[in-house]
Amino acid sequence: MNRSFWQAGHTPTLLSAFLYFDLSFMVWYLLGPMQVQIAEALLLDTQQRALMVAVPILCGAVLRLFLGLLADRIGARRTGLLAQVLVIAALLVAWWLGVHSFGQVLLLGLMLGVAGASFAVALPLASRWYPPEHQGTAMGIAGAGNSGTVFAALFAPVLATMFGFQAVFGLACIPLAIVLVVFALCAKDAPVPVARKTLGDYAQVLVGNRDSWWFMFFYAITFGGFAGFASALPGYFHDEFGFAPKLAGWATAACVLAGSAMRPVGGVIADRIGGTRTLLAVYLSVALLVGGAALGLGGAAGVVALFVLTLLCLGAGNGAVFQLVPQRFGRDIGLMTGLIGMAGGVGGFVLAAGLGVVKQHSGSYAIGLWLFATVAVLAWGLLRGVTRQWRNQWMALGAARI
Repeated sequence: MNRSFWQAGHTPTLLSAFLYFDLSFMVWYLLGPMQVQIAEALLLDTQQRALMVAVPILCGAVLRLFLGLLADRIGARRTGLLAQVLVIAALLVAWWLGVHSFGQVLLLGLMLGVAGASFAVALPLASRWYPPEHQGTAMGIAGAGNSGTVFAALFAPVLATMFGFQAVFGLACIPLAIVLVVFALCAKDAPVPVARKTLGDYAQVLVGNRDSWWFMFFYAITFGGFAGFASALPGYFHDEFGFAPKLAGWATAACVLAGSAMRPVGGVIADRIGGTRTLLAVYLSVALLVGGAALGLGGAAGVVALFVLTLLCLGAGNGAVFQLVPQRFGRDIGLMTGLIGMAGGVGGFVLAAGLGVVKQHSGSYAIGLWLFATVAVLAWGLLRGVTRQWRNQWMALGAARI
């Protein structure tokens, strides 16, 4: 990362977008690390527990579309401020009134989806300040806000043990409020024209452009894998190896930290060697690693290590996808960020909920893990098929690598 990068855009906005994304992802993921404690308190079975942690992922995916539309109309900065206020209000209500049933925790998950939708605000807010040759790095830094899941995994189970899981909802509002102030003071919308999109524009892109579907599929594997595993792993480690909630949270935090740290690195690597080359390596590596986890290689410690490496690869893949997106959809970055982010969230929902269903009905997670490894191999094969076509079509786009 050289000096020209820091001179190319607006650093306060980039860092504000990172902080907003970081804390939003922390609360978006809040139910995952506490799932064992919540399930015990509310008497949930494995399938209900999996649905509980998957609902915020799905709601965040759908809401990204609408936050993207709103950001085009009133600006990404104002949209981010509004979304943050809604999330804080929902957490305060959950803390004050309590969460006492499966239905209530699903409703809270629905509201936490607003935090997950921050993806459609933070990335366009940062991206619009930077030229194509720095897009991978800028999007990687802003997108590294998914490291907020590390804080949730590290501290939420511990705080839930000390004070009860409902108190954690109130405690989470403190850092959210601080970041809200920083975002309000430091973030600025880029001085570039932004076309106002409609739902019809989304439909037109999907109907008339095959590449949009490719990007949505590829991101459904990388980000869907990251989000799905991040939400499912605390329960997986508890069920498979008897980890206590705190230890399961710490093991998951190690996995999530690896994936979050690799997102900006993945963007940098993609800027240098090309996004498609990076993704090809990611998909093949993930298939091998998840397959090893399905076999239980190395026992508990070995499986934790395999998932650390898995999420590290998926994090690099997330950065690589968004190195490619601005090159292909530069004028529609806000629209495509919403669509691709939605697909990633849907992928995460399917993975997290699917692993719970498989466990409930088969007694083992192995089938679900093998299915995901198979999908990663499929993605590798499909990406190889479209890479040459993309390179021929995008050759005129300048210095950025494909």
